[in-house]
Amino acid sequence: MQGPAQSAFQFPLGVLAIGLLLVGMASTVLADPGAEREALARLIHEIEALEPAIATAESQAIPDARIRFRYDWLRQDLDRIRAGIQEHIDAPRNEPRKVPPLRGDYRQ
Repeated sequence: MQGPAQSAFQFPLGVLAIGLLLVGMASTVLADPGAEREALARLIHEIEALEPAIATAESQAIPDARIRFRYDWLRQDLDRIRAGIQEHIDAPRNEPRKVPPLRGDYRQ
């Protein structure tokens, strides 16, 4: 059995949750296009920062393994992703474009 103090406490939490949801939706609508471009530029930087880790993993690969990881395919896909992000940053806003499919399977 709930007392008056307990039910009064639950109602404001529900109102607070709805309020936070609405504020979150409003901030999405009011998002800054410059902030999106900055975030995308950071993604490009992070993709470029993967290269030393990829090179290290590739140098430690077993050359005569029956199934090898295709580092060249991985690099090609990362280059496509990086180029697509850069095209989006550089392109006019309402221009449609074709995106080539990623290979996705890196085993041979």
